[in-house]
Amino acid sequence: MDPVTLTTARLLLRTVGPHDSDAVYAAAQDADIQRWTTIPSPYRPEHARGFTSQLVPDGWTDGSMFTFGVFLPEGEELVGMLALTMRSLGVTEVGFWAAKAHRGNGYITEATIAASRWAFTHLSVDRVEWRAEVGNTASRTTAERAGFTMEGTLRSAINNKGVRRDCWVASLLPSDLNLPSTAPYIPGNDGT
Repeated sequence: MDPVTLTTARLLLRTVGPHDSDAVYAAAQDADIQRWTTIPSPYRPEHARGFTSQLVPDGWTDGSMFTFGVFLPEGEELVGMLALTMRSLGVTEVGFWAAKAHRGNGYITEATIAASRWAFTHLSVDRVEWRAEVGNTASRTTAERAGFTMEGTLRSAINNKGVRRDCWVASLLPSDLNLPSTAPYIPGNDGT
């Protein structure tokens, strides 16, 4: 698939390329991004170059991962990164981080809603999952503000830099955004 560009009221979501490597590298120097995400730590310039010149375009080409740089439209200033990784038929997982200078503005929440809406309407996705290590309350707050429903804690479900960790899991369904599903959905009976 060719990369797409999405816009919101305040943001431009577009693929990143080699010309964005310096901005990605600079933002990823933040200790919180390195702590809570699975990017390499320490994060070196060659990691950013490999990400923007190989990992991102390969994901778009083979349909396995759709990565968007989140930018302010007026200056193309990098606000954060967001990726939708295909996990199974009709299911994608969203992952994101915000550049330190842009946290607290709701940008990543806005980008998550836009990218999820696109996934529901263009990728035949019926479930967007979010996962984060237990304790990553900033990521959880973003997911909840984007409308995700918290589903629980998965034991030993994330490997972050060689350490197994518990994670929270949540989901967003098309109906949460007033969109139709591509497949029928019958909620389970919880026995009560």
